Amino acid sequence: MFYEIRTYRLKNGAIPQYLKVVEEEGIEIQKSHLGTLVGYFFSEIGTINEIVHIWAFASLDDREARRQRLLADPRWQAFLPKIRDLIEVAENKIMKPASFSPRGEAH
Repeated sequence: MFYEIRTYRLKNGAIPQYLKVVEEEGIEIQKSHLGTLVGYFFSEIGTINEIVHIWAFASLDDREARRQRLLADPRWQAFLPKIRDLIEVAENKIMKPASFSPRGEAH
């Protein structure tokens, strides 16, 4: 399992607008292609104006195929301009859990 951790620093004060448009439109488009959403977070303490969302993929090939389908979706292409100007900095990490790391399975 691989985890994609996407972190966005938004313009000052843009979190409410960003979350609203993602909740109303974007998240369903993403989930229809990307699959397993581990979590979607926004900062309250520490670095401000930060959004973090985490997606789980079976493999890097799985991630690549799913991201390509998302990028090709006309709904996603129409949605992107609604958030693009709210994001100042974007960071993306691919993480693989250690063998002893909890992964959300029932024990």
